[in-house]
Amino acid sequence: MTLQEKIDKAIRNVPNFPKEGIMFKDITPVLEDAVLSSEIVKEFVSKVEKGEVDAIAGIESRGFLFGFPIAMALGIPFILIRKTGKLPYKTVSYKYDLEYGSAEIEMHEDTVTKGMNVLVHDDLLATGGTAIAASELIKMQGGNIAGYSFLVDLAFLEGAEKLKKYSTKITSLVSY
Repeated sequence: MTLQEKIDKAIRNVPNFPKEGIMFKDITPVLEDAVLSSEIVKEFVSKVEKGEVDAIAGIESRGFLFGFPIAMALGIPFILIRKTGKLPYKTVSYKYDLEYGSAEIEMHEDTVTKGMNVLVHDDLLATGGTAIAASELIKMQGGNIAGYSFLVDLAFLEGAEKLKKYSTKITSLVSY
C-alpha cells in the first residue's frame, strides 16, 4: 500500500461538520498512528532539497503537528504563525477575508530575516486564504516563499491555484 493510500484509509470523513453539507476530513486517526505519522514526516522531508529551505512556518494549530517535526528533521528553525493575541513578544499581523468573515494571524517580528526562504506548512489546503495570509506575513518581513506543504488538498476548491502567485512548489500528500 502506498503512503497516499495509507493516509487516505486513515482519514476519517465526518459528514455535516462543522455545518450542514460539509464533509470534514478528520486527521485525528493519522495522528494516532505513530508509524504512519513518522512515514509522513519522512515523505515531507524527502521533498525538500538541501539548502532550498531555511525555515518551516507552521500555521496554527494543525500546521504545528507535522511542521515542527519536519523542521527538526531538516535541522532548521520552526516559525509559529498564530491567531492574533497568542504570541508573547512583538508581532506583525495580517488580516484577511474568509468565506464566512475575516481572520487575523501574526508572527513574531524577529523570526524571519531578509532573504530567508520559508516553507509554509499546514494540515489542509482548502481555498488558500490562510496560506496566502501566512505568505504575506513572511514577505512583510523580507522573506521568500520557498513553497508549501499540506497533508491534504481539497483540490476542488482550487486553493493551489491561488498559491502559485507566491510559489509553484506545492506538495500535498493526498488530494480530494
